[in-house]
Amino acid sequence: MKTLIIFGTVEGQTGKIARYAAEVLERLGHEVELIDADDPAEISFAGVDAAILAASVHQRRHPRKFEALLTAHAADLAKVKTLLLSVSLNAAFPEGHEEAREYVTDMEMRTHFTPTDDMLVGGALRTAHYDYFALQVIQHVVMRGRPFDPSETEHEFTDWDALTRKLESFFV
Repeated sequence: MKTLIIFGTVEGQTGKIARYAAEVLERLGHEVELIDADDPAEISFAGVDAAILAASVHQRRHPRKFEALLTAHAADLAKVKTLLLSVSLNAAFPEGHEEAREYVTDMEMRTHFTPTDDMLVGGALRTAHYDYFALQVIQHVVMRGRPFDPSETEHEFTDWDALTRKLESFFV
């Protein structure tokens, strides 16, 4: 089975998730092609059976280039089985799932594309790259008082086991 993995990442966690998905699918015997939405080569859907669409959420939306790519290829994507991995911090916490689901709904309305299936995936914080103001926004707006230590340089909220189960069940 040939599978495209198209991803849009801002801080790198979604790229890590896309590469992980590629490893899982290759172990399952898939032929995989990774495509970065920031630097898409010519995308060919010839012989493609499925597509995984992975994108991070920042400021309540997926990257514009990722959404533009979905819009441009909506007709091709509609012909194959698709799984959207919407990566956000809200997805990491039960009380944030409703808002994380809104990100997907808003993206579908903007792109006029609805994937076959989707998964809300917890993202990561890379505090080593944030200035004082950004850390305050993370602590008081994004994390909303949830516990995390801003002195640690990386906080990963991705549930790798749940992601593996989703990928495996999607391709059964």
